[in-house]
Amino acid sequence: MAQVPQTFFDALAVRTWCGLALEALGRAREEIDAINVYPVADGDTGTNLYLTVESAAAAVDAVFIGHEAGSQGAGPALPSLADAVRAMAHGALIGARGNSGTILAQLLRGMAQVLAADSDTSHADASGLRLALRQAADAARQAVAHPVEGTVLTVASAAAEAADGAEGDCGTVARAAYEGARAALAVTPHQLAVLERAGVVDAGGRGLVTVLAALVETFTGEKPVLTALHAHVALDSPGDCASPEGAGPAFEVIYLLEAEDAAVARLRERLDGLGDSLVVVGGDGLWNVHVHVDDAGAAVEAGVEAGRPYRIRITHFGAGDVHTTGAERPPRERAQRAVVAVVPGPGLAGLYTEAGATTVLARPGEPPASGELVQAVRRAHAREVVLLPNDADLRHTAAAAAEQARAEGIRVALIPTRSAVQGIAALAVHEPERRFDEDVVAMTSAAGATRYAEVAVAERQSWTMAGICQAGDVLGLIDGDVAVIGADVTAAAETVLDRMLAAGGELVTLVLGDEAPDGIAEHLEARVRESYLAVDTVVYRGGRQGALLLIGVE
Repeated sequence: MAQVPQTFFDALAVRTWCGLALEALGRAREEIDAINVYPVADGDTGTNLYLTVESAAAAVDAVFIGHEAGSQGAGPALPSLADAVRAMAHGALIGARGNSGTILAQLLRGMAQVLAADSDTSHADASGLRLALRQAADAARQAVAHPVEGTVLTVASAAAEAADGAEGDCGTVARAAYEGARAALAVTPHQLAVLERAGVVDAGGRGLVTVLAALVETFTGEKPVLTALHAHVALDSPGDCASPEGAGPAFEVIYLLEAEDAAVARLRERLDGLGDSLVVVGGDGLWNVHVHVDDAGAAVEAGVEAGRPYRIRITHFGAGDVHTTGAERPPRERAQRAVVAVVPGPGLAGLYTEAGATTVLARPGEPPASGELVQAVRRAHAREVVLLPNDADLRHTAAAAAEQARAEGIRVALIPTRSAVQGIAALAVHEPERRFDEDVVAMTSAAGATRYAEVAVAERQSWTMAGICQAGDVLGLIDGDVAVIGADVTAAAETVLDRMLAAGGELVTLVLGDEAPDGIAEHLEARVRESYLAVDTVVYRGGRQGALLLIGVE
């Protein structure tokens, strides 16, 4: 992620905002899910917003990567503002989930319409940001068939109005928008009876406040404290205030649609007659359609008449089950339990696979998205799944994936492993024959009892817990923090290992990357054998895994 603060709204600011918003929504996802009672108390607003922003952030990253590859070292490797905001809007559109995610996609599209209007402009100032926020609020309101006050639409309008009256730089405008949204969110329970009965603020509005807080951090470097943003939650679960049986439509239907504007106008009229919570966002031939209906088939047929619908998702609110995923269900019988693990290199992928796990390969610099993890859970084809993210930065992504899988009726336990060596320890005590809860407890305990470290090469100058490092320095990280800065890989690894074993240990696990120096494993094994009695060492080849060496001490 780029450094903050950013002075202007340029491509780098777009990328930074997307990254910060994704992190913030990851932290707030469960809280937002818990207060989701409108329009349907299905407890997934936070997850849907996270998945929508995840898709937007991935699209922006792809533009940067493509631009860097095309520049070949000639000039600054930065895309234009127009390219970045268009990618952001397109990514959100194709990845939008649920009512809230669809509206957020239109908010981002509205901003992009202003910020990308002049393709030659490298950045936008405070005036451009004010206009973008106003267009975002207006575009989102127009996309909803029957706007309701006390929702995310109200919060977006308040943000735009507050920004209109702000004088100063982008940071000042962003903060004004955030404060306006925050104030509007606080009064949503007084505007919508279902929120007041539940004692909560609007979940979609809460998510938008989180996204705007990330915008403030992008331009000021300061993270607003999101306190006292919701009323007292007087219910145990969102379902406690759900509509009476039969009071609302039974299905949520979402699909992407390739169609002309005129056909979409007719589609809006037809879907409005079939159900409620209708939101149609997009343009330029590509649309995202969201509606709640009793006749899901009719909603899809309407899309077929308008153009080409695809990525069709139909959710039954009562059963909480996704009835269609775009493919037939595998005919084979489900296994009782499986382990799904993210691994950093092909060598470990082979090791995990031999142990019976379904793996997702995390390529260096390309962490898997939640969709990849969900696909792996489906591929495991089990009633119960233990998910090992093996990376601290993947905790929110893995949590969102677990939530999606649970919506499909799969029992998922997420063990917060922060390194592949912790995953190895967890997998070593995995016993499918045990009760699920007992197995998860044993695996969690084994992972927690394993300290982890890695040895890598610094890519740039940076401040660390151990001092300032320069590009090319060897870094030894213990439990995620830099503990050693050196010039020699083997010496740094030995220092790291000694510090870890000073606290005791019974087993050392070494995972060698392709670029680890020859003889390092033998040297470290000899060090353990000579200096630490009754400590065993096991060595694995990790392949191309990013780090030169991974170390685990159980």
